[in-house]
Amino acid sequence: MADQARFEALAMEYLPSLYSAANRMTHNQADAEDLVQETYLRAYRGFGGFEEGTNLKAWLFRILTNTFINIYRAKKRRPEQQELDEVGDLFLYRRMGGLEAAAASRTTEDIVLEHFTDAEVQAAVDALPENFRVPVLLADVEGFAYKEIANMLSIPIGTVMSRLHRGRKALQKSLYDYGVAHRLTPPLPDPVSQV
Repeated sequence: MADQARFEALAMEYLPSLYSAANRMTHNQADAEDLVQETYLRAYRGFGGFEEGTNLKAWLFRILTNTFINIYRAKKRRPEQQELDEVGDLFLYRRMGGLEAAAASRTTEDIVLEHFTDAEVQAAVDALPENFRVPVLLADVEGFAYKEIANMLSIPIGTVMSRLHRGRKALQKSLYDYGVAHRLTPPLPDPVSQV
């Protein structure tokens, strides 16, 4: 009984952020609740093996991520894969004025994001393929280091960095395209057509 009380005292404070991450991973409230419940069940069962003094939040997120991969991703034979090589580096930066924006001491992201609601940004994140979305959420929303993400996902750090880079490029392009479609920014002529 002491372990149960200790587990509850230490682990329950992370429930809101685990649920939030689960909701973003599954895109479904009921699935997110099931995922968090399964995560806490697995964490409770394995709590005797938790090393005191290590990062409990990272340990719980690793269980959450592994549970998501093992249960929910197994429902699909193959997760959707998307090549993002066609999205150039600094795509959004070049399209939104580059040096002029920097000279005004505002980042391109500041300029663009002031026109977007949280729901629009969340929709862009949700539209990412799973193999890019999960690392972006763990790094940019939850604030985990590359090494922690690599441990959670059981992949090399280089793969984490690659997926983050590609996921962030896709977000830039998606938000730029949204901005053009909603007339938040004028479309720039295609450099190829100007030759």
